[in-house]
Amino acid sequence: MVNTVKLLRKHLLARLFKNAGLRQDAVAVDDGAGTVINFWLPKHKATPSENGVQLMKPKQRRNAVVLLHGFAADGLMTWAFQVGALAERGYDVYVPDLLHFGRSTTASADRTMAFQARCVAAALRRLGVEERCTVVGFSYGALVAFKMAAACPGLVRSVVATGSAHVFTGAVKDALLWRLCPGTTFAELMMPESAGGLRLLFATALYMKLRWFPRRVLNDFLRHKVMSANRQERTEMLEEMVTRDKQASTPVFHQDILLLWGENDNYVPIEEANRMKE
Repeated sequence: MVNTVKLLRKHLLARLFKNAGLRQDAVAVDDGAGTVINFWLPKHKATPSENGVQLMKPKQRRNAVVLLHGFAADGLMTWAFQVGALAERGYDVYVPDLLHFGRSTTASADRTMAFQARCVAAALRRLGVEERCTVVGFSYGALVAFKMAAACPGLVRSVVATGSAHVFTGAVKDALLWRLCPGTTFAELMMPESAGGLRLLFATALYMKLRWFPRRVLNDFLRHKVMSANRQERTEMLEEMVTRDKQASTPVFHQDILLLWGENDNYVPIEEANRMKE
């Protein structure tokens, strides 16, 4: 039987990326752990070699925008409807799969967001992105974006964050579970193993309620393992994602930061964004 999600990715989402002038490539990070970051990147960027990156010169230098996906999907499924608009406005668009998502892999046991940030930054430098770029992060990707901004001020010029504060505390996690699905663990919510669990995730995460969503499509999501691949590694990532309340602090950011929020966000209410802004 044809998997509808696989068809969607191949014949619609991937085509939108290609129409935006992007191609897919794997970038090895020299960290001793065999780390490889899968990227969608501008076609004029050549594959990194031992001698660095050779570029097919574009007509003019373009500003780079890096799009970091959330925990429920990879870069392709998160950003397909944004890459074209950004490319049309003259940006070089980079869309990595974070480690343990999509085709990005590592043998390292480090599951922290700081490790994700270091690897993405190292891969970008291998691709010739040396000047300051804009990093856009959604949900988990926003947490990684803040880590990149704090660790790499010379690389990150500005951050756009949506759906996540700069830290995800135990209190925020507990309040989220109590508000949306009492009795469910965070891993069960974010990595559903059944059509019912996936329907719960969509029902709580999306503003538009998809009551009509066919069970077959839900099952195709599960079969294609968009949300459940590398389950052990992702479970450990969720554990590392939560900051103890007493350890939560706000670093001094030197970048411009734009907070882009949905006023009906169920996962991180807009009140959290207002507190972070202050």
